[in-house]
Amino acid sequence: MYKYINMDQFLQTETLIFGLLVIVSLVAMVVQRLKIPYTVALVVVGLLIAIWHPFQVTLTPELILSIFVPPLVFEAAFHLRYEDLKRDFFSLLALAVPGVILTTLIVGGILSWGSGLGLQMALVFGALIAATDPVAVVAIFRSLGVPRRLAVLVEGESLFNDGTAIVVFNLMLAVVLTGQFNLLGGISDFLRVAAGGVIVGLVLGLVVSRVIAQIDDHLIETTLTTILAFGAYLIAEQLNFSGVLAVVAAGLINGNIGPRGMSPTTRIVIFNFWEYVAFLSSSMVFLLIGLDVNLQDMLAHWQFVLWGIGAVLVSRVIVVYGLGGLVNRFVEPIPLRWQHVLTWGGLRGAICLALALSLPASFGPQGDLLRLMAFGVVLFTLLIQGTTMQPFIHRLRLVSYTEAQIDFEKRRARLAALRSGVKYLENIHHQGLISSHAWEKLKPALDQRVSDLTDNVREILQSEPGIEEEELETAYRELVRAQKSALLGLRRDNAIPAEAFDDLVAELDADLEMEERFMGVEEREPVSKNANVERAKDRED
Repeated sequence: MYKYINMDQFLQTETLIFGLLVIVSLVAMVVQRLKIPYTVALVVVGLLIAIWHPFQVTLTPELILSIFVPPLVFEAAFHLRYEDLKRDFFSLLALAVPGVILTTLIVGGILSWGSGLGLQMALVFGALIAATDPVAVVAIFRSLGVPRRLAVLVEGESLFNDGTAIVVFNLMLAVVLTGQFNLLGGISDFLRVAAGGVIVGLVLGLVVSRVIAQIDDHLIETTLTTILAFGAYLIAEQLNFSGVLAVVAAGLINGNIGPRGMSPTTRIVIFNFWEYVAFLSSSMVFLLIGLDVNLQDMLAHWQFVLWGIGAVLVSRVIVVYGLGGLVNRFVEPIPLRWQHVLTWGGLRGAICLALALSLPASFGPQGDLLRLMAFGVVLFTLLIQGTTMQPFIHRLRLVSYTEAQIDFEKRRARLAALRSGVKYLENIHHQGLISSHAWEKLKPALDQRVSDLTDNVREILQSEPGIEEEELETAYRELVRAQKSALLGLRRDNAIPAEAFDDLVAELDADLEMEERFMGVEEREPVSKNANVERAKDRED
């Protein structure tokens, strides 16, 4: 049986997408001159368009979860380094699993007590609003240059708690629909869905990474990562596992293993491609949020919306300071100033809206109320918390880049990029892909360019003693780490006994501690001893 495409409907959809892309581009160009997050600007523009010229935009959970969420999650996971994630893995796990469950219970309890909403419905709202979405915050982090570890904490929590929140939401939904709750069954289902999604993502990520290692075509390799991002979600969902966690695991594996088998050209193309896809997806989501919000209905139920906002803020404070403080006793502590940022940076976004839109029709008016409350919380976190995050970070003195440091990083990056390009050309010349005649023509000009850029870097180091000191510290740390890596290799090869290995590593740690004292690490932060420790850790990141 033949199926015919309705060309009128197709052209209407194409026109709508074209119009949205034009709006996205204009907002992106204008917002560069403003001091507000780009995603917040998109929501505001969407709200203004909806007020000025209302038109019907239907957001569905399938559209958000299967089209927009996979590229956003995959791109973030793809750029997370395993070494960065390993350091705070247990802190992230605590925020993403017990933290989501605790948020669900606190929000549900507060709403049931204060707003008069039934406990079961309040718990459903607590589950659907539990996932954080710090897209606007991460963009601010990148522009300001906050400590890398803090950025990993904020982004890593969001990656892991997305999948957890979806699983908990489905469990709460089942309780409301069936009227029964089995604790052991709920835990079993949670572990099955979460672990199944992670396993699917790990397997697919490893398979695609192995395939990429055998191919040297940037178009095919880029296509394979696209198939991995969307395929991991679809396959996991078909198997009744967590699609979001599958995408997270696939992105982490592919981002840490896949690039090893890629050529420089492929790495550049893939990184640029996913940066663009994530930009496009987040832009469309936040613009559609603004277009889909019904301000009139939200204002009519403002009391419930305020209770929802208050409950979310209270739960965030308890989770970050309470649960985080408990975890800090067993792992490397998260500095108190960073906890402030984690608390205020707990924005809500695409996942929360997708879960709110997926509420069954059998919920009736209560389902509509939960959707309005979810949209209200998302708007508050974006318009209030998102716009105040930058001055908040400055207030906490977490910005680590001065103008001189930015200038230095640019000069050093230019030199590193040029040296990498020269080395690559030299390698392909040795392979016979560039003639000796062409190489001999290019080499003197390239050497001169390298020399000029080296002088530029030396110039700023000589004029900025603080930056030079940071460079010396970094160089010494890298020297110690390289020596540790060599010792680990010798130990794995049984070239040195375990006792000698332990003594040598202790010597290196002592050398590093002496170097910090010599450099005056404890004297450069005049605020407090705790600030000194945090600053030293920031530099290590």
